[in-house]
Order: sequence, then C-alpha cells, then structure tokens
Amino acid sequence: MSTQITQNSSRYPMISYEEASEDVKAIYDDTKKTLQLPFVLNWFKCQGSNATLLEGNWSKLKNTLMKGNVPNVLKQLIIYNVSKSRGCNYCSHAHGIFADSMSSMISEEESFKATENIDSPSMPASYKKAINIVTKAALQHSEVSDEDFAELEKIGFSNTEIQELMAQADLVNMLNTIADVSGIKIDNELLETPE
Repeated sequence: MSTQITQNSSRYPMISYEEASEDVKAIYDDTKKTLQLPFVLNWFKCQGSNATLLEGNWSKLKNTLMKGNVPNVLKQLIIYNVSKSRGCNYCSHAHGIFADSMSSMISEEESFKATENIDSPSMPASYKKAINIVTKAALQHSEVSDEDFAELEKIGFSNTEIQELMAQADLVNMLNTIADVSGIKIDNELLETPE
C-alpha cells in the first residue's frame, strides 16, 4: 500500500475505479455523471478507501455546488478565487478549468476566460461582489458583516441565494483541506483538457 501512496503522490491510498468496492464505484459513477467527466477526480480517489466519508463529502459537494439557484459558473469562480488566495494548487487548478469551461455563460468574447477576468468590466458587478464577499467569508469568516449581507441583497441576490453563496465558503474550506492534507496532484486528464 505504501508504494501505491508514493506512486500516486498522495498521503492517502488512491483507489482507482477498478480497485474500488461496489459502494465506492456507485459514488464514483455518480461523480462522473454529475460532473460530466469521463474519469474519477483524484479528490474522490483519495477518499475511496472510506465509503462513508466519500459518500458524505460527495453529497455535500453535489448539493452545495451542483444544485440551487446561483449559477454554477459563479460558484466555481468563488472556489477558484478562494483556493488561489489560500494557495491550494489542486482546487485552484481544477475549479479554474471548470470555471473557464463555462466562460461563455458570462461573455461572448471569443478569448474570454472567466478566471482571468474576475476584476474586468466584462464580469457582472453582482459576480464581483459575491466573489469578494464569499472569499472573505471563507478566509476570515468572523469579519463578514451585516453590511456584506445587505450589499449582496442590494445587488440582486435573494436570501436563498445568499445562503447558497455563503455555503460555498464552507464548501471550499472542506475541498481545500482534503486536497492539501492528502497531498494529491492535479489530474492528468484535467491537464490534457483542450483550451
């Protein structure tokens, strides 16, 4: 087992689809279907030896990131921005790729990349505000104020959407912690994603 950990550059055993238990395979299948990926991300593989943990973390990720009223591209940009600010290479790289793949939802400019334009005039003001406030909530949650909530409401977010946005702060902290403590590297399949 220790050879496997070294070989995969992870502190946890990396459980491939072929090695996974039936319970874990079912979760892996759901991650691929939901995320529309033909492979299992390393973030899940490093939890594949513990079906209970994997199921709980996937359920949280799936419900917080993939469902709700806030556009997924905005959620991905929040996770990208917090991860980059914190120095979590795995999450900033992966969620940057996911956000950039949805750039056309923000701008029709041919070469527009969402991650490179967080502060540009092309980025909706509501997105900029949400990214800044939720990044603060993730990095310094005790500094979030009533004024921050009022600003989000003023710029057009409903109470339900504000709850969803703040849930991204909690989610990204979990994502970053697991990625960093496990020592996982970015998936080769993601690195091969065409521009």
